[in-house]
Amino acid sequence: MVAWSLLSASVLWGLALSTKVLGPKPRPNWMLDVHRFLGGLAVTFTAIHVAGLVMDTYVHFGPTEVLVPFTGTYRPAAVAWGIIGLYLLAAVELTSLLRKRLPRRLWRLTHLLSFPVFALSTIHGVFSGTDAGTGSPLFVAMVAVGVAVLSLTVARVDAARQKARRGRGQGLPVKGGRHAPGPRFPASPPPSPPFVAPLAFPHPPQQEYPDVHAGPFVVDSPGPTHSAVGSARRAGTR
Repeated sequence: MVAWSLLSASVLWGLALSTKVLGPKPRPNWMLDVHRFLGGLAVTFTAIHVAGLVMDTYVHFGPTEVLVPFTGTYRPAAVAWGIIGLYLLAAVELTSLLRKRLPRRLWRLTHLLSFPVFALSTIHGVFSGTDAGTGSPLFVAMVAVGVAVLSLTVARVDAARQKARRGRGQGLPVKGGRHAPGPRFPASPPPSPPFVAPLAFPHPPQQEYPDVHAGPFVVDSPGPTHSAVGSARRAGTR
């Protein structure tokens, strides 16, 4: 029952972290390390439990009876549930150790097997042992832990649905790599193109003509006629 207690503690601690029962603030790393440590201890004591059954001379469990379901003679159905839970627990622990090398979706789907592991180990503990009879303190403790796990699981699922609903309403990406559709409002008209002022080309500068006294030549000014020049020369010769 030590292995079941450690497994239950690991599942409860993980649900408490994921449902933010311990507070909405960011959690320190040591809290996640406690969850991993409890899971590792559960695997260790499960291995000790299996090794103890093999070395026990009263029930006579061999390697085949503890590794292959429905091969033993002692309560084969109850023992089979424990063997299946053993394999699922090993898969969860191995994928947790290799989390950084595995796709996140694969790790997440495998980690969800923790719930079947808890259920199978509880059934195994109730129906295969003699200490968890109906009405015993151990049986009452198992029922209480089962109710706590079920309540936190329901809260976890409800929180995930609310988060997904808010993501669909705001068009935010949801888990799984897909984008949720945005709010269903009528499409707004496309924005009008920005106003561009027409280019203003400068007028060519007007040509300025020199003044009549600016040089030896006179441009565009009424000059003396030939008759006037001739009269002036004749007057000078006289």
